[in-house]
Amino acid sequence: MPKLSIIIPVLNEEQYLIRNQKMITRLLEDGHEILIVDGGSQDNSLNTACKLGCKVFSTRASRGHQLHYGAERSKHELLLFLHADTLLPPNVAQAIVQTLSMPNQHWGRFNVRFSNSKLIFRIIAWLMNKRSCLTRIVTGDHAMFIRRECYFNCGGYSDIPIMEDVEFCLRLKKNKAPACLSDEVITSSRKWEQNGICCTVLMMWKLRLMFFFGVSPEKLAKLY
Repeated sequence: MPKLSIIIPVLNEEQYLIRNQKMITRLLEDGHEILIVDGGSQDNSLNTACKLGCKVFSTRASRGHQLHYGAERSKHELLLFLHADTLLPPNVAQAIVQTLSMPNQHWGRFNVRFSNSKLIFRIIAWLMNKRSCLTRIVTGDHAMFIRRECYFNCGGYSDIPIMEDVEFCLRLKKNKAPACLSDEVITSSRKWEQNGICCTVLMMWKLRLMFFFGVSPEKLAKLY
């Protein structure tokens, strides 16, 4: 079975690297590579990633830059972009290989589920998944996967501090629709719990609308 190159941008994510070490170890034992691209962590993220057996790189803090930096240094034909606080399904490799083996499928994403199982978070996840399929916009929480050739032919992630996923998808979806898998990744609900659900929803939609109306990612990053 083809192997995955899993690229994870981090900034002070030691606790989640430790929390997800079983998943990381299993993926490495199966022959996949995991590239941790650190943006200047002040905690023990780098040492933790090294001890787990990941390939570790240090660069500046800019998520778009970190993601592309990792992709350029990866070796496998199938790329998977993952947030450090997100757990992959056990059948992740099989699901990706099976999907991208279809002639007209070049990229895709998983459904998202939050770590908090309360009803409100299940509703938010359902809405996020529906929105993603309808708009063909895949945000970082959904764990995008893509063929290597397609990624680089489309230019990859831009060196911008925020909205790098939206900007990339706007280029990708012009010619190719994503595969929307029903398999779920489990992502942390910490942002929603810390900032409040209503505030988080309003902020995300505000940032997205401002981006579509031409506000620069640098200005949006300051607001975020």
